[in-house]
Amino acid sequence: MQKTITVTGSIFILLSIILGAMAAHALEKIIVPELIETFEKGVKYQLYTGLGFLIIGLNAQQLKFNLKPFYILNLIGVLLFSGCIYTYSFHELVPALKSTVMIVPLGGICMILAWIAITAQFIKQI
Repeated sequence: MQKTITVTGSIFILLSIILGAMAAHALEKIIVPELIETFEKGVKYQLYTGLGFLIIGLNAQQLKFNLKPFYILNLIGVLLFSGCIYTYSFHELVPALKSTVMIVPLGGICMILAWIAITAQFIKQI
């Protein structure tokens, strides 16, 4: 699980940098500034999760509890939250994508639950 979390964190960070650069340089020709800001919010939360994965993954041997719920909830969270924000950002070009915004809160809830789960485990260890 340690390697999986660490590698996923690295991939999330790499993709965040690529998508952030794309937002800064390529999207201004395609979508309106407000939707670029929306897209960048997805990038930001993906980056935060990647950094969290790196921190937890690199310290996993010191943690004496199961990290799988934390990992799965955050993975689903980023896919739903950031992924749907990315697709929603293009809804002016493809109107059918507008409804993806309704899924975003589910992703946010998954990420919140992941951090509640790991926080509870940390508290148990005190």
